[in-house]
Amino acid sequence: MVIKKLFVPNLGKQVVINGAAKEIGRAAVIAVTKARGMEVAGAVDSYCVGEDIGKVCDMEEPLEIPIVNDLTMVLGSISQSKETGVVVDFTKPSAVYDNVKQATAFGLRSVVYVPRITVDTISALSAFCEKASMGCLVAPTLSIGSILLQQAAISASFHYNNVEIVESRAHATDLPSPDAIQIANNLSNLGQIYNREDLSTDVSARGQVLGEDGVRVHSMVLPGLPSSTTVYFSGPGEVYTIKHDITDVQCLMPGLLLAIRKVARLKPIQFQQHLVYGLEKFL
Repeated sequence: MVIKKLFVPNLGKQVVINGAAKEIGRAAVIAVTKARGMEVAGAVDSYCVGEDIGKVCDMEEPLEIPIVNDLTMVLGSISQSKETGVVVDFTKPSAVYDNVKQATAFGLRSVVYVPRITVDTISALSAFCEKASMGCLVAPTLSIGSILLQQAAISASFHYNNVEIVESRAHATDLPSPDAIQIANNLSNLGQIYNREDLSTDVSARGQVLGEDGVRVHSMVLPGLPSSTTVYFSGPGEVYTIKHDITDVQCLMPGLLLAIRKVARLKPIQFQQHLVYGLEKFL
C-alpha cells in the first residue's frame, strides 16, 4: 500500500503520536497528516527507533520525523511553538499517568486511548489535570459507531426486560472486551433487573453475568471474525437487535480527529472539570 502525503499548512495543532509504530499509531499518523489544520510534530515508540515515521507508514514521501523512544525529548523540541499541541497516547495503562504529566509540563493537552485503564488511574489523572489546569480526554473508545450503539442500548433498556450481549473477536485477549463491559455498566444501575426468568449463573454456557442487574455477555473467538458487538433486547412478541462491526482500524480515525480538535480548545466551564471521560461528551 502506498499513500501519498498531503501537504497541509500548520494552522494551529501540532500532534505527537505516542505509540506511533503500532497499527493504530500508523493509522493516526496518516489521518493527522491528511487532516486540515493539523500536522504530525513527533512520533514516539520503542520500536523502529530512528526510522522515518512516514516510511514506516508506507507513505510515498518521508515526513522527516524519526521515531524516538523518549517522549520528553519530543515535547521539549516543540514546546516553544506558539501553536496548540496535543499528545495522543496509545501506550499502556501503567504509562498513561506519567505520559500525561510530562505532556502537561510542556504545555500540551492529551488524548488517551488505552484500553483497561483502572479507575484509580483515571481518578489520579483527574486530580492532576485539575491542579495543573490542563485539558485531557480519556476515551474508552474512539469508534463513533460504538458510541452510537451504547447510546441506543441505553434508550432501549427502558423498554425491554431481557438483554444479552454477544461479541466476536478474532483473538482471545481481554474478554469480555472493554466495549462489552462498558455496555453492561451503562445498562446497570438504571433501576432495571434483566432476564428475571433466568438469573442463574450455574450454567457456564449461558455466558457471564456482569454486575448485579442480570446483563449477560457471550464472547465468541474465531480467527477471521470481525470485531463485532451485538446487543439483543426482547419483549413480548419481539426482538430488538443493535449491532456494530469493526473491520479496520480506520474506523477509529474520525473519532480521533474529533478528539484532537475538541481537546485542543477544551474549556473547563463546559464540563466543570479539566479531564473529560468519554468521546461521547463531544458528540
